[in-house]
Amino acid sequence: MARIALFQSCTGIDPAANAQALVEAIEQASAGGAEILFTPEMSGLLDRDAKRVANSLRSEEEDGVLAACRDAASRHGLWLHLGSLAVRTEDGKLANRGFLIDPAGAIRARYDKIHLFDVDLPTGESWRESAVYRAGEGAVVVEGTPVGRLGLTICYDLRFPDLFSRLAEAGAQTISVPAAFTVPTGRAHWEVLLRARAIEAGAFIVAAAQSGRHADGRETYGHSLVVGPWGEVLLDMGEDIGVGFAEIELNLVGEVRQRVPSLAHRRPIAAAVVQ
Repeated sequence: MARIALFQSCTGIDPAANAQALVEAIEQASAGGAEILFTPEMSGLLDRDAKRVANSLRSEEEDGVLAACRDAASRHGLWLHLGSLAVRTEDGKLANRGFLIDPAGAIRARYDKIHLFDVDLPTGESWRESAVYRAGEGAVVVEGTPVGRLGLTICYDLRFPDLFSRLAEAGAQTISVPAAFTVPTGRAHWEVLLRARAIEAGAFIVAAAQSGRHADGRETYGHSLVVGPWGEVLLDMGEDIGVGFAEIELNLVGEVRQRVPSLAHRRPIAAAVVQ
């Protein structure tokens, strides 16, 4: 049985303040007996002002939020999945990058968001992540974590079941879905998609989310969830900011996959023929 923690945040436009909130969440997770803490997408900075953002973004090596989180994880002996940060890459572009940090403060894995959110919503909201970020290319599964083999995704990846299938086929027992879901799409699709991905993969889903009205004016849905491999909701954090806890029993993954062996039954399918 693994005890996990999720940080539901309302990340703002000041990286130093966001770093302090993350450090405090790490302290609370450790004090609550968690072995690993999961944080949302864009935990270090959430800002739609391009000029202001340009002055705040750093390379991975120079990012103050990442450094503060690695130090805090090491001091508290806690695993940390930092859902994602916006970081400058070697070619000068930006990546929406998640980090898995071990209890020694070392970066054990990185994952760059593959699917970028380009959409115009009926509310008038318009998002063009591809105008700012470069897409990742590969799925990532990490061995030896407190939640077994951990598959990494970020937010909009949730809508692409093939990615979750690849992670499950690689042995992922838990899949993390850090997010900053909009309110309209969150109300309509957040829980149903997370439960569907858990059922399809026969895996635990851990989805730490942004929540509330942010300093840049956007509003996010919240409702950080932990979902079991049978599709049951084990934790729903509602809209409140803070740290929540859940228990994960990894043996259930094998039991569920044996009861419904859909992963073993998967067959390659050729492209559909229109007749």
